[in-house]
Amino acid sequence: MSESLSVKSNVFPVLEKQLKSRSAKSQYGFVAVGSATDAYIPHEKDLLVTEGILNLLHKYRFPVFLSTKRQLIIRDLPLLKQIDKTAIIPPDLRNRMKNGVILSVSVSTMNEAITNVLEPGASPPMERLQLVKQLKEEGFLVGVNAIPILPYISDTEKELEDIIASAALYGSDYILVGGLTLFGRELADSRTLYYKFLQRYEPSLIPKYDQLFGDGNFAPVAYHSMLKARADAICKKYHLRTKILA
Repeated sequence: MSESLSVKSNVFPVLEKQLKSRSAKSQYGFVAVGSATDAYIPHEKDLLVTEGILNLLHKYRFPVFLSTKRQLIIRDLPLLKQIDKTAIIPPDLRNRMKNGVILSVSVSTMNEAITNVLEPGASPPMERLQLVKQLKEEGFLVGVNAIPILPYISDTEKELEDIIASAALYGSDYILVGGLTLFGRELADSRTLYYKFLQRYEPSLIPKYDQLFGDGNFAPVAYHSMLKARADAICKKYHLRTKILA
């Protein structure tokens, strides 16, 4: 876990300038919020960065794809409902969807013993699935981000089935399954932080990761193909689509 936090203090004027320019040219598209960092990290309660971003997106009528694993999203449901109704859908999607908001809840394992070590302080997996159910009941298009699936930890058939079956049970519209990427070797980079997790959780896995990733950022194509085939077969069993749209 990184011990520091950087906040882009100029995010609002920069974003407004970009949105104003795009809207004037009718260049609308879904804006991803929370793709690199959870949209509702604990600091959001005081900093209100995500809330401010959503207000600007609503002002300029941009649709939103938002990812989180935290209950704090409930605070912004009234705003998200407004965006859902008033956002301008891109032309290539207008015949395929009516929602201006797509919500994804991150669940990379159902094993709480793993999340306690990997994501200390984050909501347990079952609470995240309850969030999926709640957001679905509020009328949103909601899915599960099963990203990243962890090699030798949550990529087994049993672990994947636990995730996918649970997502289907709690009303998820879709599930996105993806593999782990490991970037950088600085103190706050994902590779460094993930290896620290392995050291705490199961040091014997480190040689396997060294062999799987080598010096690269990605596991081999064959591994990702195996993961996709395994996930697709389980999703078919539970009638859960692997794409956001049908």
